[in-house]
Amino acid sequence: MKKSHTAIALGLATVLSLSLAACGSAPTSSASSSGGSGTTSDFKACMVSDEGGFDDRSLNQSGKEGLDRAGADFGIKTIVVQSTSDADYQSNITSLIDQGCSLIIGVGSKLAPALTSAAQTNTTINFALIDSAFQDASGSTVQLQNGRPLVFNTAEAAYLAGYAAAGTSKTGKVATYGGQPVPAVQMVMEGFAKGVEKYNADNGASVQVLGWDPANPSGGSFVGDFKDAAKGQQLTEQFLSQGADIIVPAAGDAADGALAAIKAAGGDSSAIVWVDADGYLATDGDGGAPYMLTSVIKEVGTAVYDTVDEAQRGAFSATPYIGALGNQGVSLAPYHDWDSKVSPELKAKVDELKKQIVNGTLNVSTAYDPAA
Repeated sequence: MKKSHTAIALGLATVLSLSLAACGSAPTSSASSSGGSGTTSDFKACMVSDEGGFDDRSLNQSGKEGLDRAGADFGIKTIVVQSTSDADYQSNITSLIDQGCSLIIGVGSKLAPALTSAAQTNTTINFALIDSAFQDASGSTVQLQNGRPLVFNTAEAAYLAGYAAAGTSKTGKVATYGGQPVPAVQMVMEGFAKGVEKYNADNGASVQVLGWDPANPSGGSFVGDFKDAAKGQQLTEQFLSQGADIIVPAAGDAADGALAAIKAAGGDSSAIVWVDADGYLATDGDGGAPYMLTSVIKEVGTAVYDTVDEAQRGAFSATPYIGALGNQGVSLAPYHDWDSKVSPELKAKVDELKKQIVNGTLNVSTAYDPAA
């Protein structure tokens, strides 16, 4: 499926293609000549994608947009290298170390072991990891003085999305699938299902969730990676055939399959809750906007921008960044074209639940939430 690419401009940036012996795409280097903060010109902020690539309309793209904005605003050099498979991670990280990067940001939990090892070996370089804690090869969490997790409590926003979806569904069935069973994905699926449960309890309803059961998480529906849109389409078609009319694909690039299936089905009764970015904006060029009920948004770009700012000022902190509703690190997107299909009463209830989550009177925590 052809993607629309959000234009990412860097003002006076010069883009250079560099040759690289590592796997994946060659790195792209940008150096801004704008005034910025007047920091030292040798600071380099760098980023390596996971297999989804920087045009995934999800974590990678949002992260790169934040990096590009930081490069332009602070007058620093940025380098990005795109991975095409898991086998690329180690060599791509090594290439950024060899190029003298001051800060290296990895995107996604699949980079955790390789990025953690690199941070432990290269203690004079700062590292950040989007959507995951630092982990060793066995999956155990590792605390680093030079490593900052940029994580998001998406269960909060997903809970609101679940409530809204349950109240909007005409069939009484909604569904979700993930890329892989990692905490950042399971958190969305669990939060969504809990939101549906809350709607059922409040309204005496019996809306079903396909693809995820909080009582049996091992039975969840997963693509197996974050790239296979064909498998995502297959799962969505299966859910649609079972009567689901709202789908939540927490699957990176593989979420494109949900959009393809719903567009192919025709009509205007089925919808998607996009994950990571505002799907209405991200998929508009592919005709996806009319199918977006709402989105569970992670403000990845802002987290990256702030981390780069601190690092280039010499104020890097290893304290985890945890995005939540309360600090606007996660949010529920507007209903956009579906606004008229969401009742005023349902909107008001979702807003009320948001206030309760923020003030602590409503606990929507899951076993997958990021730790401070």
